[in-house]
Amino acid sequence: MEDISISPEDVKKEFTRSTERFHVITCWVGLLLNLVWFISDIFVLPDHWKPFFEFRIAVSGIAVILLLTKKWTKIDIYACMFVLVLGISIQNAYMWSVMDLAHLQQHAFAYMVLFIGVGMLVLWDIWYSIIILVATIISNIIFYVLNSELTVDQFVISGGLLVLTVAVFCVFLIRTRYRLTMNEIKSRLELAKSKEIIEMENVVISKQKEELFDKNKEITDSINYAKRIQNSLIPKENEFTKSFKDSFVLFKPKDIVSGDFYWIYEKDKKVYYATADCTGHGVPGGFMTMLGLTFLEEIVSLNVAQNPADILNIIRDKIISTLKQTGSAEENKDGMDVVLCCIDKEKMKLTYSTANNSFYVLRKNENGEKTLLENKGDKQPCGFFPDPQPFTLHEFDLKKDDIIYTLTDGYPDQFGGPKGKKFRYKALEDLFIQNSDLPFNDQKEILSTTIDKWRGKLDQVDDILLIGVKI
Repeated sequence: MEDISISPEDVKKEFTRSTERFHVITCWVGLLLNLVWFISDIFVLPDHWKPFFEFRIAVSGIAVILLLTKKWTKIDIYACMFVLVLGISIQNAYMWSVMDLAHLQQHAFAYMVLFIGVGMLVLWDIWYSIIILVATIISNIIFYVLNSELTVDQFVISGGLLVLTVAVFCVFLIRTRYRLTMNEIKSRLELAKSKEIIEMENVVISKQKEELFDKNKEITDSINYAKRIQNSLIPKENEFTKSFKDSFVLFKPKDIVSGDFYWIYEKDKKVYYATADCTGHGVPGGFMTMLGLTFLEEIVSLNVAQNPADILNIIRDKIISTLKQTGSAEENKDGMDVVLCCIDKEKMKLTYSTANNSFYVLRKNENGEKTLLENKGDKQPCGFFPDPQPFTLHEFDLKKDDIIYTLTDGYPDQFGGPKGKKFRYKALEDLFIQNSDLPFNDQKEILSTTIDKWRGKLDQVDDILLIGVKI
């Protein structure tokens, strides 16, 4: 956060702005009261009222001149107030020096009122107070020597010491009030500055938020467009029902664009279909699905290869060539885990080849007993691998009502349940066996609701793809 400290000059400027008006009023009231007190002089000391009045006129007159001309003379209000207080203090020192003991004791109260009033009302720098205190002491000594008939003891004990004590107290009172006021003003200015900085930062944050929203919308729109392209390449689920009367496709992408994909192609009574999991998910995985779908369609439709193993070998070579994979540490290792099946409907034979992923065939005998057969494949991806081997071609004789379940690892690897653990393959195998007699739409619904319930409020960790077909 930016520095919110306030310079002493700015604090002083705000101090002047906020207290000047009050000190102007106080100064005018003080000089007027100084003149009004002349009335008491006539009754208390009728022999000295004229010099007292002249002193009062001089002090108040100088103060008036300073007040009226301060705009042009550049004298601040605190200097005007200082001159007025200093003049009244010297004036009181003169008046004390010509009084007898009784009148001096009475006038001590008026002298103390001066300092108490200044201590409560005036705010200025400590040096003004020190100068007035020193000038008060010196003027009292001078006028005492020149005019007073009282002894030193009488002068000090009958009022001098008390007035001096009050004057010293007021010096510290003014200093304390002045420092508290300056600190309060500094805190107020720092608070205002911090508020201004926060408001400016809020404006910046709000603008950044709008920019982020716009950029996010652009990115999301682009990803949604990529999804439309991906959806146009991935077959619709009804493509499976054309080839298999009983089938389902459970497809739950983690993000807008999926890294899992499926594909199906039928020709000459042979059905080729793939269940694939590309490296990553979201946009990176989406790019790989485009390559996989394009290569599969090209190889099979153009009769480049016939059996699943040869097809995977060609796809691997194409991925390595397209992505320019050489095996260096800094390059990507993108590829896919895939199960590629070819079902010959006339011969009731399944040929397949797999990269990392396995799949299941569920078979029921004459007694209604169910057996779930796991078909494992090659432990290598369809992409760069340090020690690549030709993919293995497997054959499997099918029987009527066999159910083939192909899948990616997103379903069994989903975290959830009461302990936040993986769903695991064993639980999924049990679901296959328990629900295999149900209509395929019902199987799909059970599989979908089961994994959603298992996940609960946790995030989906990967794309989910599971395909079931009945022979």
